[in-house]
This record gives sequence, C-alpha cells and structure tokens, in this order.
Amino acid sequence: MKGLKNTIAVFFLFFLVQANSWAQCAMCRATVENNLSTGETTVGAGLNTGILYLFIMPYLIAMVIGYMWYRNAKKRKSKFLFQGEKF
Repeated sequence: MKGLKNTIAVFFLFFLVQANSWAQCAMCRATVENNLSTGETTVGAGLNTGILYLFIMPYLIAMVIGYMWYRNAKKRKSKFLFQGEKF
C-alpha cells in the first residue's frame, strides 16, 4: 500500500511541476518558419502542443494496458488462493 501511495505521489508530482517543453521535427519547424516569414501565424499556433500530445499518447496507452494487466493478474491470484482455501 505504501508503494502505491508513493507511485501516485510521483505521478501527481510530474503533472503538477511542469516545465515548458516544446518539441518540433525539422519539417514542422521549416514549415512554421516559412509561414512566419510570409506573415502567416495561424499554422504554427498549436503545433507544439499537438506534437507533445502525439508524443504522450503511446505512453498513456501502455500505462493503461499495464494497469489492466496488473489488476487482472491480481484478481486471478486472489481467486486461486480463495479456491485453495476451500479444500
């Protein structure tokens, strides 16, 4: 239980203490620079946020799958222990 509390605390710490981080690939950066040089600023407005969103999604999916796997393994283990105590 203590390990679970520590894990939750670290998880919330990562979300509460955020640094500004912007990620861009070379092609995206070139497109934004080209648009800025021509005076068009609408294309690059949400580009960094979108890239970070796409970067985070695979990790969130892996975390959800891992949690579901852990929960099901724990249920199976308790089910087998409970059945073993009957006999």
